[in-house]
Amino acid sequence: MFHIRLTTILAVSGALAFAAAGCGEDEAAEGSSSSSQSQDLTGSIRIDGSSTVYPFAQAAAETFMGQNPGVQISVGQSGTGGGFEKFCAGETDISNASRPIKDDEEVPLCEKGGVEYAEVQVANDGIAVVSNKSLEIDCMTTGELKELWSTSKVKRYSLFGPGTDSGTFDFFTDEINGEEGLTRKDYQPSEDDNVLVQGVAGDENGLGYFGFSYYEQNADELNLIGVDAGDGCVKPSAETIQDGSYKPLSRPLFMYPSAKAIARPEVKAFLDYVEQNQEQIASDAQLVAMTSEQAAKAQQALRKAEQ
Repeated sequence: MFHIRLTTILAVSGALAFAAAGCGEDEAAEGSSSSSQSQDLTGSIRIDGSSTVYPFAQAAAETFMGQNPGVQISVGQSGTGGGFEKFCAGETDISNASRPIKDDEEVPLCEKGGVEYAEVQVANDGIAVVSNKSLEIDCMTTGELKELWSTSKVKRYSLFGPGTDSGTFDFFTDEINGEEGLTRKDYQPSEDDNVLVQGVAGDENGLGYFGFSYYEQNADELNLIGVDAGDGCVKPSAETIQDGSYKPLSRPLFMYPSAKAIARPEVKAFLDYVEQNQEQIASDAQLVAMTSEQAAKAQQALRKAEQ
């Protein structure tokens, strides 16, 4: 069975990946950047899923296609749950996810569809809690966030958050509200984080949550709120997300390639490219790259999955 839970990403710079292209024939066979492979690779790759992973996948796809003009990659953002529905139905090759696949729902769905897969971590992220610039909120405790988001008792804010197909929604409600899917209903949902950004920024009482990268891209329009989980207030940053001190809203991000897809040379080459260049891709997508320990473990795991 190909269903393997992996932690995958290498902290290898784009410069090293370029250098690898000039290495010997054996080394070139392991990567996707050699000129002969670039000329030979053809086909298409279908990717969908998490809006948080979308900028990472899109950045990787654009650069990879530039080096491999015979390969066409489409990247959608229907949310983690929506992406898994398509993936388990065999409609996509790779599913982006901001949480692990659900054992009780999505694993059986893929089994029913005959879709075997690997779980490949590609970056780290934190969920940013933000407000409109007019609201001078510096910090909220996890208890205050739970009171705000689990019931409809607090009425003074206009709330914006991910829809129920979003992995961000699943993760936030589980970590903050104590039960995945438990949330107040009277908020404005969207699986598109850009819509949430616009909602919070455009409403003087706006408050919401979404992937940290979307805050970074719109920092001038939003107020970032720190979170106190009992050890003092911490705001999300690359450092606090990577070292885990931003609790409890730091998380890994994943790509799920199907076994059928990863057997195709263009998909294998794309995943190898992501592995070799994850640090630069994460930077381009304003996400947080993996630690060196995670990267070393990731290399070994992906090599095993590709055998």
